[in-house]
Amino acid sequence: MLDDMRVLRAAARDYRTAATAAGLRWPDHSAPSDGPPPDVVYRLFDVDHVADQLTWLQSQGWDSSPLFPHGGVLLPWPSDATAGASLTDLAGSVGTPFPWRRQMPLFRFSVVVFTFVLEGDHEGEIWRYEIGPDYWDTVRAAPSLAGLLTEWTKGLEAGVVFHRQRDDWLVVGDRTGVPPAFKVLRERAPDLDPMAFPVTLTLEPLLRRRQLECGVDLDCIERGFDCQEELLAEVDAVRASLGV
Repeated sequence: MLDDMRVLRAAARDYRTAATAAGLRWPDHSAPSDGPPPDVVYRLFDVDHVADQLTWLQSQGWDSSPLFPHGGVLLPWPSDATAGASLTDLAGSVGTPFPWRRQMPLFRFSVVVFTFVLEGDHEGEIWRYEIGPDYWDTVRAAPSLAGLLTEWTKGLEAGVVFHRQRDDWLVVGDRTGVPPAFKVLRERAPDLDPMAFPVTLTLEPLLRRRQLECGVDLDCIERGFDCQEELLAEVDAVRASLGV
């Protein structure tokens, strides 16, 4: 869903406050810069509008360093130079209940991409995909941007997201590195939604239940490799048609 802008601004402010309180150095040069999305965004994702909520987030200058859990970065607007890579990032979106092209990669983590759905009944939702072969872990990460930021804020407050000083990263899990981050989230912060955090979900029983709830095409997930190959072919065809 699309957040009320006041709700989104408050959620972003609360997240920044919690992140800096945990020890993250928020860059001084991350000054807001107004401006519409570049034309390539409309062409690349085949949409005729872009939500104000996404435009506002992109205007905040938060794409300069890893400011999000697990060293996550906010991806800037696609450009002519990065358009092909943006489409390739969507190649993991197997079985989405909306056209795969109607979303923009928004946050990049080590092995996970979070996207913003650009139109339709799912507009404003945040979806997540793991990067790599044989990963068909398509699922909704959060119902909205504000919802995502709020979960991250709660994770910081609960101590399941912590600041790692040596690289100035926010890390999900335990400071010892064990047990797995997903288990830490479930056991120490059961009120949080683990889907909102960029941790590995493969083989977790909860994943299939959530995919069903979110409307993911489970037949496509079961076909796995074949469905992935079909999507890769579609991505390649769109890239060729756009010359990116």
